[in-house]
Amino acid sequence: VQAARNLLQGHAFPDDNIMQHEFATSFPFQETTDQLKVIEDIKEDMQSTRPMDRLICGDAGYGKTEVAMRAAFRTVQNRLQVAMLVPTTILAQQHFRTFTERMAGFPVTIEVLSRFCTAKKRREIIEGTKEGTIDIIIGTHALVSPDVSFANLGLVIIDEEQRFGVKHKEHLKHMKRLVDVLTLSATPIPRTLYMSMTGARDMSLLQTPPRERMAIETIIATADDAIIRKAVLRELKRNGQVYYLHNRVMTIYRLRDRLIKLLPEARIEVAHGQMKSSELADVMQRFTAGKFDLLLCTTIIESGMDIPRANTILIDRADRFGIADLYQLRGRVGRSNHKAYAYLLLPPHGYIDSDARERIHAIRKHSDLGAGFNLAVRDMEIRGAGNILGAAQSGHIAAVGFGIYCQLLKRSIAKLKGEKAPPLIDTEVRLDFISLTPGSLPTDNSAPAYIPFSYISSERLRVAIYRRIAESTESNDIEALRHELRDRFGKIPQTVSRLLTIAEIRIQAAHKQIQSLAVRNSRIIIKVNNQYTKTAARFPTLTSTAPDKKLQELQQYISNH
Repeated sequence: VQAARNLLQGHAFPDDNIMQHEFATSFPFQETTDQLKVIEDIKEDMQSTRPMDRLICGDAGYGKTEVAMRAAFRTVQNRLQVAMLVPTTILAQQHFRTFTERMAGFPVTIEVLSRFCTAKKRREIIEGTKEGTIDIIIGTHALVSPDVSFANLGLVIIDEEQRFGVKHKEHLKHMKRLVDVLTLSATPIPRTLYMSMTGARDMSLLQTPPRERMAIETIIATADDAIIRKAVLRELKRNGQVYYLHNRVMTIYRLRDRLIKLLPEARIEVAHGQMKSSELADVMQRFTAGKFDLLLCTTIIESGMDIPRANTILIDRADRFGIADLYQLRGRVGRSNHKAYAYLLLPPHGYIDSDARERIHAIRKHSDLGAGFNLAVRDMEIRGAGNILGAAQSGHIAAVGFGIYCQLLKRSIAKLKGEKAPPLIDTEVRLDFISLTPGSLPTDNSAPAYIPFSYISSERLRVAIYRRIAESTESNDIEALRHELRDRFGKIPQTVSRLLTIAEIRIQAAHKQIQSLAVRNSRIIIKVNNQYTKTAARFPTLTSTAPDKKLQELQQYISNH
């Protein structure tokens, strides 16, 4: 699918018309610098014939929705349909209201498809999308059901991307291979972030906070009655509201009874996903209107809820949530100019595993404005980058590395074009005298090989260079890269020079059908056709002792044999 999307000619949108200019100028706020940059990025993507696949990474309230609405309006103006996939019914309703209000006065038909719809209304909406009478449809997982089809789908917007499985997102791409895809997230899942940072997808960051927005104070505490009472009363004294998150429907009413005894002065109500849709909608509306003080709820409030008076959240058993979940939940408060508090409550007794401890400390450390992207990077470090060729959202790429993925993609595109496919460079190289870990200190017998921050300070540029090295299939590619690095960044440090030499050795070895090449205690161990080329006693030996001399000697040996 990815190869086909890269190769086929998609819909190239024309320049903005008068109505699009009118829509842009009707935005009631001043756009931030980041917003203007992202809007321009999306416009360029949509005017290109290559289908758009862009990730917009920005915190709650940083303007992701407006950016998405501009893209949706451009699509509708070109007589194409828009599908917006959101994770919860409540968020679908909220987006429906926002889109309807923002596009009032313009000829755009918008509908929402969720479990709040009656069977009759659902049939009408499905018929409307099939016939093309509905321009924009906003919906939950119901949008990816087999009975939903589109007359002329042009754009798919995926909101809160971390809440969806890979299958749901790929299903929409499969429905129409040429469809433009716009993904919105505050903390993208490791797999998506990795694909964006390594250039498999495009990424834009929204990092300018709204004016008067304050950072949320994050407090790690044990689930103690005295701490809970103090936190709630402090919020009530300043005429605010509180979320208490307990993600177990089975025990939520028992907890409500306990909180009523603990806080007789607070008006408390419950909300969870197993309630009737009308009952749930009623509770949420009354909480928004300020009719009660404390909402005891499950993660149903995780996505997109916008209640400015609610500025304290208590999260029970915070160790059971992932980084993205904790970050989203914390983002339900602090949406006004009041100081907000997030309490991560841990059990007074009980074991907390090391990953959970790392996640909680990462959340507390990154509590400044615009920390979502940094948290997502930390999450990628803790969980691994995810299997790009499969449905796993995390876990290290064991079967296929990113370099192989890039090469497979290049080969697939070449085959589709009818061109000769470039060779696959999949030789494994393991050298005991070289360390490939950034920041490692050289020892007597090992030397580091990596791109240091001091040479290329931009994270994205460094990753792009690593990707170029991984994609190279000829020694000439490495030589060209060497010249480019010297030209762009100055004299090449020894650590980078070693990295490029190892890449050359790997390419040379692959061209000679070598499966694996290792050096252990100065002995060269070569494997071809699952057979080692010498007996263990007679492996060739490197005579040099210095790591760089050893590398030169090894390169000479591979090119001569």
